[in-house]
Amino acid sequence: MKLGWARTCAALCVALAVLSSVTASGREQQPVRKYSGAPMDLDLQGADLRMVLRTFAETNGLNIVIDPTVKGAVDIKLTAVPWDQALDIILRGAKLGYVVEGTVVRVAPLNVLSEEEADRRKLTDAQALAGTLEVKTFSLSYAQAPKLEPLIKYAALSSRGEIRVDERTNTLIIRDLPDRLAAAQALITTLDRAEPQVEIEARIVQTNRDAARELGVQWGVNGRVAPELGNTTGLAFPNNGAVNGRVGTQAPNDPRASALETTGTAVKLPVATPTTALGLSMGAINGALGLDLALSALERNGKGRILSSPRVTTQNNHEAEMTQGIQIPIQTVANNTVTVQFKDAALKLKVTPQITAANTVIMQIELENATPDFTRSINNIPPIDTQRALTRVQVVDGATTVIGGIVVSREQTSQEKTPGIGNLPLLGWLFRHDSTQTESRELLIFITPRILRSHP
Repeated sequence: MKLGWARTCAALCVALAVLSSVTASGREQQPVRKYSGAPMDLDLQGADLRMVLRTFAETNGLNIVIDPTVKGAVDIKLTAVPWDQALDIILRGAKLGYVVEGTVVRVAPLNVLSEEEADRRKLTDAQALAGTLEVKTFSLSYAQAPKLEPLIKYAALSSRGEIRVDERTNTLIIRDLPDRLAAAQALITTLDRAEPQVEIEARIVQTNRDAARELGVQWGVNGRVAPELGNTTGLAFPNNGAVNGRVGTQAPNDPRASALETTGTAVKLPVATPTTALGLSMGAINGALGLDLALSALERNGKGRILSSPRVTTQNNHEAEMTQGIQIPIQTVANNTVTVQFKDAALKLKVTPQITAANTVIMQIELENATPDFTRSINNIPPIDTQRALTRVQVVDGATTVIGGIVVSREQTSQEKTPGIGNLPLLGWLFRHDSTQTESRELLIFITPRILRSHP
């Protein structure tokens, strides 16, 4: 049966859609196949495979070429099966494949098609590698030649190509085919470019607030009974005696005072370092009785603010570190050997920035603020007051974020008093020492990145 050219092309397209499930290499894919051929009945037993394929070609208008190695018989019984599905089943059962050359379908065993494809690929590769090798040098401005070498070799060079590095001049020397040299040049142009820099500014704000209030009292008393004072007891025993405090002595500040005016302290509840004090001294004319009173008071308010602002600039994806401070020597003795080690007490900022396409900066930050406290030294070695933050944040260019904050509050109240008397209403404060201290410390750490882009 002869068909028109239009019908032949249409039938060929249908057949190619059907046969697309079988690859030339013999591997089968598993897409969802749809068959659109006219239903047909087949009942073949021992039929020659080549004749069956020719019958399909004549019946459905296919231009088909059958390889001479195609042999075999077909045993099949199908009822109301689309013809394209039937042809697909016959090809798969006989381990056959196809190639399309224009409007002609060539059917051959899968191993034959696979060998032809391998030979065709080898020929294509050989033709691509044919030609004269050329040498070209590339002087790099920003990238490092040793690091760029493996990338160029992997992505641009052929199997015949070679690449060498001159570290002294930071130059790449490439020997390859002209088209591969052009690909290498395009890749080098993309990679060898200036990276933007990032300026990172950190601000450490530390505030201290403290307040103290103290009120203390001292009572001194000295009483005597003696014949020389004219106030004897009238008894043989005790004929004389004295009553005074035993927690110290206190005397008037008047240099004209005599030794008899010194009284023993009975209640000693003073303020350690008073800013205000008031004293009262009373005594009998004959010195038989002396009474001293000293009131001391203290009130203190203090505020402090410490601001540290380290700043460092580095290239994208490169770590930068800045340190400012002192090193404290620490001596250790072992086996009669003195060893000196130095401990940093400094402000240290270590950061690695990464610029994103969204104009933000991802930063790996290590910030440490360590200061020596000489007021609490042990063997002349001060302890180190340390604040540290280790974090990873993402910040918009030029924006400021808080990466850490510590608030410490302390309130202490104490009371010392004379037992019993110190609990009396109103008069009890004359026999007490009241102390109130409050302290508040606040630490805030701010970080601000700024992208510095170079302009040609």
